[in-house]
Amino acid sequence: QVRLVESGGGLVQAGGSLRLSCAASGRTFSRYGMGWFRQAPGKEREFVAGISWSVGSTSYADSVKGRFTISRDNAMMFLQMNSLKPEDTAVYYCVADSLRPVVADKTPNYWGQGTQVTVSS
Repeated sequence: QVRLVESGGGLVQAGGSLRLSCAASGRTFSRYGMGWFRQAPGKEREFVAGISWSVGSTSYADSVKGRFTISRDNAMMFLQMNSLKPEDTAVYYCVADSLRPVVADKTPNYWGQGTQVTVSS
């Protein structure tokens, strides 16, 4: 059973930074796609960033490109978020997919419980 546990969310002012962490357990993730989705109030969940666990290649939503950085180390995955904007306010989910890379138009098959990020203006 795959288990994903996020941490690091909180309240930050616009222009500030936060680092989200995801602890992954229950499987060998060498062939998994990993990433982050988010859901803002009243909106659908959206792709934020993805990373190949084996080779480390990354992809980002246009809205966060240049501000967010996804990385992984052993059984941990991270999302460094800089220059945060109020529109980044959302619940952020750590996700994993055992079949394919984590991308915008495919729903990953494993989800964490989410961590709240609130950016004040």
